[in-house]
Amino acid sequence: MPDKPHDYCGIFGMYNHPEAAVHTYYGLHALQHRGQESAGIVTSWFDPVKSLPVMPQHKGFGLVLSVFENQKLFTEKLLGHAAIGHNRYSTSGSADNATNIQPFRVHYKNGNLAIAHNGNLTNSADLRNKLEEQGVIFQSSSDTELILHLISHSKKATQLEQIMDALHQIEGAYCLLLLTDDKLIAVRDPNGFRPLALGRKEDSWIVASETCAFDINNATYIRDIEPGEVVIIDRQTLENNEPRSLFLNRKKGTGISQCIFEYIYFSRPDSRIFGENTDKVRRKIGKYLAREFPIPELSQTETDKYPIVISVPDSSNTAALGYAHENQKLGHSCKFEIGLIRNHYIGRTFISPGQTQREQKVRTKFNTVKGVLNGRVVFLVDDSIVRGTTSAHLVKMIREAGPKEIHFLVSSPPVVHPCYYGMDFPSPEELIANVYNHDYDKIASLIGVDSLNYLSPEGLIKAVDEANPGGHGYCTACFTGKYPVPVSSYEGKEANDYY
Repeated sequence: MPDKPHDYCGIFGMYNHPEAAVHTYYGLHALQHRGQESAGIVTSWFDPVKSLPVMPQHKGFGLVLSVFENQKLFTEKLLGHAAIGHNRYSTSGSADNATNIQPFRVHYKNGNLAIAHNGNLTNSADLRNKLEEQGVIFQSSSDTELILHLISHSKKATQLEQIMDALHQIEGAYCLLLLTDDKLIAVRDPNGFRPLALGRKEDSWIVASETCAFDINNATYIRDIEPGEVVIIDRQTLENNEPRSLFLNRKKGTGISQCIFEYIYFSRPDSRIFGENTDKVRRKIGKYLAREFPIPELSQTETDKYPIVISVPDSSNTAALGYAHENQKLGHSCKFEIGLIRNHYIGRTFISPGQTQREQKVRTKFNTVKGVLNGRVVFLVDDSIVRGTTSAHLVKMIREAGPKEIHFLVSSPPVVHPCYYGMDFPSPEELIANVYNHDYDKIASLIGVDSLNYLSPEGLIKAVDEANPGGHGYCTACFTGKYPVPVSSYEGKEANDYY
């Protein structure tokens, strides 16, 4: 079982480029960290033989590099000047269900339509019941399929009006890319839970979950897509040199609620999300972690025996750097060292069910630098602890390298509540901070460290606000239990599949 939260996917779309599918492939490769179970691309073009617009697709299980390893796909099948792509992470119950691999593609009375979705619809149960009562038959367990049915069943006249009609019925956290026969449409939910950015490559337009997908394509970041914004990219965009936008209204009593875990863990450090660089925000988080839990003055007289700060690579690297630098500014002697090496060429660590197998997976993923750790007081920085299983195995490995002490610092508050907005967290009964009722001494003993401290919710918000003073509100529900959007119709992750 996972010992880290998981986001559900990454999305990428491109309009007006003869190799749209190739650039989408590279974009998905850059977004691989957002989903590793499956990937897919759909393109749009006019088939001169059939004399009609078509949407070829290719999808499969595995990483982007393996799903699209046949280069002929891009010269013989995935043709056209527009494309959308999707990386998927799912709950374990649907991992082997090919019908859930996105993008989804349909043909209905108004033409072809494909969709890629990142997030979770909180009113999906109500919508599914309503559609099933109307005789709709679902092919997948994904809430993304609901949106296609809402569009196809809309009584509105034009395809764009039908799409807007469907969008006004859904609730929750979502970023969408919709590909029609003549448009690329990007949507970010009114509360802005997930990041979505607009970019450009010469005369082509790009939309992606993170800006790192622009960099790999040598494209330029233009701006974030605003919460509630529906961006329409078509031939009119090319003529006006600017896409046009429509807007969805936020539910009364709710505000902008950007997922703060995107800064803590999900997004790549080289991405710009919610208006600021992730690396900068993580360094500020490390700074506030040092202010709340500075390294104590220890009776070390030899400069080569200073306490060391190490990270759990890779998502904790910059927070650990910020922690070490701030301690040095505060006059506390320490050095940032690389004490753990990560192997990037393996799969997830939670595939094997047995405890021995799980520990072996951790050892396959990480290795210690024994010469760095031996005899040192170690301050280990990680971004989060969920179940604590991986943390315990990791600490055991570090202990074997012979450190004098191990002090565990978490650059986020304790995770004690489930997420209903597109993150895969375990049930509250499996969250270690919730199980032991914030008894950090008990948790420290369980994972085998000399002390354990978490950044406070207040410190986290201060860090993010200092790094991104022009930013908007953030969702901290997994730490505080304050859910910004109602989730009353949510039936539970055991009963439904969400993407």
